[in-house]
Amino acid sequence: MVTAKAGSRENRGPRSYTSKCSGRVAPGKQREKELTAMAKKKKQKTFEDALTYLRAHAFDVQPIAGVVNRVQVGKHGCGAVLDRAADGSTVYVARPGCMVGSEIALIVDHGYQKFLQSRHGEQPATAEHLSALHRFTEELHEAAGTISLYNEALGTVSDLYLYDRLKGREDTPPPSGH
Repeated sequence: MVTAKAGSRENRGPRSYTSKCSGRVAPGKQREKELTAMAKKKKQKTFEDALTYLRAHAFDVQPIAGVVNRVQVGKHGCGAVLDRAADGSTVYVARPGCMVGSEIALIVDHGYQKFLQSRHGEQPATAEHLSALHRFTEELHEAAGTISLYNEALGTVSDLYLYDRLKGREDTPPPSGH
């Protein structure tokens, strides 16, 4: 017969009691408290909260002339346009993008490479552009209190997807006989 020594791993079971001597909460109860605390909903950030956060974290915040409660924010060579929603939260008027001159460019995915598209045409998006945009977007989500979606957290999400293999397909009629 094999017996476990006192204090060995085999002898230790899960502790589910509160020690009368130490007054410590058992691990199971502590975890329950943590989960309850995590389940509580965060207070929604207001547009003013977002602006305060952005200014405190070195974002360039410029009001849009002629439009109340609308601002263009920038950092890391990227920009976005934010507005105050009816409920006081923050909404995107122009999604985050890399700045080309004074314009927020779209990210266009051609399948083999991403490009920055603006009024001035297209230019290849470099790793530095995409990294800066990802960092900017994450900071903006934190400031505005908006959720960061799984696919956005993985990397840069394009505004348009224009793969070469799809060009011309819209002009061909569907095959008959099916």
